[in-house]
Amino acid sequence: MAGIIKELLSPTRGIANYIITLFGGEPIYFLAEASMFRGILVVTSMWKGVGWGTIIYLAAIAGIDTEQYEAAYIEGANRFNIMKSIILPSIFPVISIVFILGLGRILNAGFEQVFNLYNPTVYKTGDIIDTYVYRVGLLGMNYSYSTAVGLFKNVVGLILILITNYIVRNVSDKENAIW
Repeated sequence: MAGIIKELLSPTRGIANYIITLFGGEPIYFLAEASMFRGILVVTSMWKGVGWGTIIYLAAIAGIDTEQYEAAYIEGANRFNIMKSIILPSIFPVISIVFILGLGRILNAGFEQVFNLYNPTVYKTGDIIDTYVYRVGLLGMNYSYSTAVGLFKNVVGLILILITNYIVRNVSDKENAIW
C-alpha cells in the first residue's frame, strides 16, 4: 500500500503531480510536506479499512431474517424506518465488537503505514508512539526508555478497552430503549 501511495504522490512520476503540472502548477513532494502528511495518513488509512469494514457489515446485514423486512414493508415502513428499526438493532452486537477492537487499536495508529511513508522532514507531525519507540529504542539504543514507553502505551490501550467494554455492556442492556 505504501508503494502505491508513494507512486501516486511522487513528484516526478505521480498522477497527482501530473494533474498539477497539466494545469500549470509546480510538482509537490506531498510526503515531505508536514502540513499534508497527517491528511495523507488519514485518507490512506480509510482507504485500507473500507474493504474489510464492508465485508464485516455486509455479512452482518446478510444474516438478518428477510421476513423482518417483508413484515416492515407490509406495515408501510420506508427504508429509513427499516434501517432504524431492523438493521441497526440487528447489527448492534457487530458494531459493538468492531468499536471495542477499533478503540483497542487506536494507539497503534498503523506503524507499518507511518513507517513506510514518513521521512525525517515529517518526523515532527508524522511520528506516532510506535515509530518513536522504534527510533529511540532500536536506532538510538535506549532500550529501557523505549520499553517503558511501549508498556505505557499498552496499559493505556488496555484501560481504553476495559472502559469501552463496560460502556458497550451498559448500552447493550438498554438497547431496546435506545432504538
